[in-house]
Amino acid sequence: MPTLSWRHHTLIQSLLSRGPLKEDDFHAIFSHVTGKPPGAHQQLFNEYLRNINLELGYVQFELRACRNQYDGNVYYGVVNNISDDQSKLGTKYTVPQIAFYKGIVEVIIQDVEAQGSISNIQALNIRMENQVPRGTDSQSQGGQTHVPPAFRNFSMAQKEKTLEQLMQDKWLCLTLDEKIGLGVRSFLDLRSWFRTNEVPACEVCNEAAVKAQLCPNEGCNVRMHLYCLKKKYSRKQVERFCPGCGTKWPGSAVKAEAVEEENDPNLTSQNPQLPGPSVRTKRRIREVGNNNAESDSCPVSASLQETKRVTRNSARLKSFR
Repeated sequence: MPTLSWRHHTLIQSLLSRGPLKEDDFHAIFSHVTGKPPGAHQQLFNEYLRNINLELGYVQFELRACRNQYDGNVYYGVVNNISDDQSKLGTKYTVPQIAFYKGIVEVIIQDVEAQGSISNIQALNIRMENQVPRGTDSQSQGGQTHVPPAFRNFSMAQKEKTLEQLMQDKWLCLTLDEKIGLGVRSFLDLRSWFRTNEVPACEVCNEAAVKAQLCPNEGCNVRMHLYCLKKKYSRKQVERFCPGCGTKWPGSAVKAEAVEEENDPNLTSQNPQLPGPSVRTKRRIREVGNNNAESDSCPVSASLQETKRVTRNSARLKSFR
């Protein structure tokens, strides 16, 4: 069993006290306590992570990395591996608040357009009775589900306050177009839940594609994160095609500038915690034509969402329970 030093403890405490940290910030802390940057000492960095996780595993915790699907940045955080519902948000949140959060997550991931966000009004109008937990307080009586008073009395003001708390704690976030999206802590903690509930995965990295671009072919289920899309089609070419059905991908007219960037040692496949394959080179892509295809602000009308919900069977997900 590895013995953790004060350096290991400092890394753990930094994540516990400050919450999920951007990769650059976490690497800076590692460099400060060890005197060695992760980029030049990747093997040492991986060894630190493995030793930390061996110890954290005894208390059902894990140091994990994920990508924020709204900006593509990598974050590190400590997550709870116990699948109990309330353990995910801890005792800070009440049962109605947890149910409210779960309702928001469900609506976001069930969006057939994979916009990865909902409006503030949509969030505040989440129906609490749909999140009644199974148990004696929610048994059907005369064909109707009994809604606990705590759910019925969960006011609009309480919802607004809960939204603020969830965003402050990074369970939710405010997107660039000022909508409600999933926070970094949700991407860290809900990775297993996404897979269990069959949330459609990205064609490139195989992670849940909450915020993604879809193949324009209605009969094709391929979707890709925007950062995965850029990486996949970063080489010099004129057109993009769907890897599943061959349909021309939106924004496929491109001009690739042969500008090689330095290898990024922080995103190598040697790190077992990082999602996706290694990145050796990057190329800048200049989009010509459909510039809105990769925009964060692409509101979709509710009527269109309902129509798509019928045609895309793969978007039907299990309920969040």
